Amino acid sequence: MIHLRLIVPGECSDAVVGYLRSDERVTHVVVWPGAAVDPPGDAVACDVAREAASDVIATLKSLGLSDDGEAAAAIAIEEVAATSSRSAALAEKAAPGAGEDGIVWDVVLGRARADAESSWAFYAFLCLATTIAAIAVIADSPILVVGAMVVGPEFGPVAAICVGIVLGRARLALDAARLLVLGFAVAIAVTGGLALLAGAAGWIDGTDLARPRPNTGFIWTPDRWSFVVALLAGAAGVLSLTAGRSSALVGVFISVTTVPAAGNLALALALRVPDEIGGASLQLGVNLFGMVLAGTALLAVQRVLTRPDVRAARAARYSAQRSRTR
Repeated sequence: MIHLRLIVPGECSDAVVGYLRSDERVTHVVVWPGAAVDPPGDAVACDVAREAASDVIATLKSLGLSDDGEAAAAIAIEEVAATSSRSAALAEKAAPGAGEDGIVWDVVLGRARADAESSWAFYAFLCLATTIAAIAVIADSPILVVGAMVVGPEFGPVAAICVGIVLGRARLALDAARLLVLGFAVAIAVTGGLALLAGAAGWIDGTDLARPRPNTGFIWTPDRWSFVVALLAGAAGVLSLTAGRSSALVGVFISVTTVPAAGNLALALALRVPDEIGGASLQLGVNLFGMVLAGTALLAVQRVLTRPDVRAARAARYSAQRSRTR
C-alpha cells in the first residue's frame, strides 16, 4: 500500500474527498477540515493500492492538487511496509496486478532528483571507493575489488539520467550526467594524487601496475561480456528502483567494474603506464554507457505498459477473468 498525505485547498476539497471515497482502490480516508496551516487548507490522508497509486495521484492533480496550480496544495507519498485491514485487502484486490509491478512515477522521479543532487557525501564515497579499487589493483585482490564496487555510489546518477531521458526531464538528465562526470574526475584526481604520494614514499611504482595480475587484469581489458554485464546490471538496477527492491542494488554494485576501472585509470595516469590508460578508460565508458542504455530502454517499456490506456485495458481483462471464474 501507498500512504498519501494531502493538503487540499478549500475550493477543491469536496471534489478530492468525493473522488477518494468513490475509488474502490483507495481506503482509510481521513479528513481534518481546516487543519492545515502552511499552506492553509484541509488535511486529508488515505491509503492506496500500490499498483493504482500513479492513477490516483494523476487524478488528484487534475482536481487541483498540481504543484503548478494557482492554489497552494501538497501531496506527500509514503510506502507502507504492512497493513492489517480488510478494507486494504479489498482495495488491493480492486487494483489488478501485483503490488511490486505497480510503479509510482512520482516516487521514481523524486528519487532521481535526489540522486542527481551534488553532495559532499557522494564525492566522498566515490573517492573512497576509487581509492580502495586502486589498492585492490596493486594488491591484485578480488575481495577489495568487490568492496570498492559496493561502496561506489555511481548508480544513483546513472538511474537519474535514465529517468530524465524517459520522463522528458532534460535538466534532470544533464544534472545527473554532470554529477557523474565531475564525480569520477574528482575521484580519479584524488586517487592519482594519493598514488603519487605513495610512489614518492617508495611504496609503489609502475612495475606494480604493469606486472601480470591474474585476479584483477580484467579491469583494464574490456570485452564483449563487459558490455553484456553492463546492460544486464543497468536493467536490474532500474527494475529494483521501480519495484521498490533496493536490496537488489547490491548485486548491481558488484557486477559492473566502473569504480575499479576508475581506480586502475588513476594509477595508470599517476604511475605513467600508458598501456593501461586506454583500456581502463574504455572499461569505464563501456560500463556507464551500457547501464544508461539498458536502464533507459527498460524504463521506456515500463512507461508504455503503465500508460492509462494500457492499464485500463489490463483492468478490463482482469475484471472479465474474475467474472468468468465466479
